[in-house]
Parts: sequence; C-alpha cells; structure tokens
Amino acid sequence: MFIDYITLMLINLAAGLALLAAYVYFGLGESNQRRWIPGFGVVGAIALVTGLHMTLTWPVIGSFNIAFGETTVLFGILFVGTSLALAMGWDLLTLGVYGFFAGLVSLVIGFRIINLGAIPISLLAGIGFILVGLGGVFSAPTLYFKKNRLLRSVGAIVLIAATLIFTFIGLSSYWAHLANFSTWQPMPK
Repeated sequence: MFIDYITLMLINLAAGLALLAAYVYFGLGESNQRRWIPGFGVVGAIALVTGLHMTLTWPVIGSFNIAFGETTVLFGILFVGTSLALAMGWDLLTLGVYGFFAGLVSLVIGFRIINLGAIPISLLAGIGFILVGLGGVFSAPTLYFKKNRLLRSVGAIVLIAATLIFTFIGLSSYWAHLANFSTWQPMPK
C-alpha cells in the first residue's frame, strides 16, 4: 500500500527547527532547562517513528526515502537525545558532535537535490536542507561557546530561515496532497 506522510515529516521538521531556534537564542544557559523537554521529546518521537518507517520500508518513490527518511531519523534521534539529556541534566556537547555529522548529511543532500533537480522546488528544498545542515555543523561550537550571543543569534537566524522554508514546503504539500489524493483508494484484495 502506498503511504505518503512526507507532509507530516515536513511540518514536524518546521516545528522542531522553530523550537531549536528558540532554544539556541533563549534557552542555552538559562537555569530552567526542563521547560524544553516536552517540545524536543514530541518532535523527536514523531521524527524518529516516521523516519525509521520510511527508511526501513521505502513507502514513497525513488530516493525521497533516503533524503527525507534518513535525515528525519538523524533529526529525530537528536531531538529525543536532547530531551533525555535535558531531563537528566546531562551536557549537550556530545549531541552537538553527532549534530555535526547529521549536518554534513543534510548539506550533501541539499546540494544533491539542487544538482539533480529532484523535485519541482529543488532550489528551495535544497537551500532548506543546506541551512539545516549548517545548523548541525555549527551545533558543537555553539554549545561550546554558548555564552557568545553573536554566534547564538546567527544560529537562530539560520534555523528560522530553514523553518520558514520547510513551513512553506510543508503547507504547500498539504494543499497539493489533499487534491492529489482526494480520489485515491486502496487496491482491492
């Protein structure tokens, strides 16, 4: 059975990026870290479940399973890990190191989507992936130098730009999918 829940993944990504931007700007170094736990946990759980399902079952056509599924797994586990680390009072720096490598993957996918013209909005989607990748690559330095307001401000701006891109793509996808799948029916057994 064909299942396409990339729309859910896109809006979850946008929500997570907005939350992360707020955390980078306002939350790093504040005394009450526990208030961020539910948001990171919810985003991480949705991303991990949908990303793992897409990665393991390939429900959509072509390489979209790699571009969206695998990056969503990386995103999801980082958010689940962040939620757990905040709950336990652990340092986030090792997650920043993992974020560096997840960011590299997002950069490669962003450039490759643009290079292949993989979707009608390849340039916009590619830029979104690249911005998310930059956020990941610079996560460890941002966590290490968390008192540096300039670095945190630039990071938050990059994440907000990615949020806006993926919000637009996600909402546009919902609009299109509701029309495209309005007459879809499962194949009879």
